[in-house]
Amino acid sequence: MPKVGMEPLRRRALIDATISAIGERGTLDVTMSDIAGRAGVSSALAHHYFGAKDLLLAATMRHLLSELTADTIAALKGTETPVARISAVISVNFSDKQFRAETIAAWLAFYVEAQKSTALRRLLRIYGCRLHSNLMSGLVHLLPRDEAHRIAEGAAALIDGLYIRHALREGIPDAATAVALVEDYLDAKLSHADASR
Repeated sequence: MPKVGMEPLRRRALIDATISAIGERGTLDVTMSDIAGRAGVSSALAHHYFGAKDLLLAATMRHLLSELTADTIAALKGTETPVARISAVISVNFSDKQFRAETIAAWLAFYVEAQKSTALRRLLRIYGCRLHSNLMSGLVHLLPRDEAHRIAEGAAALIDGLYIRHALREGIPDAATAVALVEDYLDAKLSHADASR
């Protein structure tokens, strides 16, 4: 008889093991057996909780999105200015929790797999819309809407691009440099917008 209350813990362990396995291999080409072994459960139990590997992968991506959303909401609560809102969004994306090697590798693998998977493509669209909306929440108070939209698109592209670049390198991701690059882009764009008025 299964222990009461263990399902959420085992589900989370399987999701963490999925991120770890993807991070180590740099691909979604991992087996349920490998993931289950990392989580300390049987392959049958992994199948019981998630059904199939693609459902576990989708659950893992939803988990990453949920964590990023929760971290962003918490970071935005303490902001008082539009610029502080934008900086908070940037910082969260490169926080120690988000910008670690295995999470970066998982995001890159999900981007690749989204070319074939409708479910993962939909989740990536949700991520993209949230990132854009969070950046716009500060930018619309500083610029006309169409200009704010272009700058938000550029900042989001930089954030995603920095994840890709770091996924393809060896070593520890350099969050401080990544934040500085995105902040420099925004400072230049905001300064240019002020000068042209």
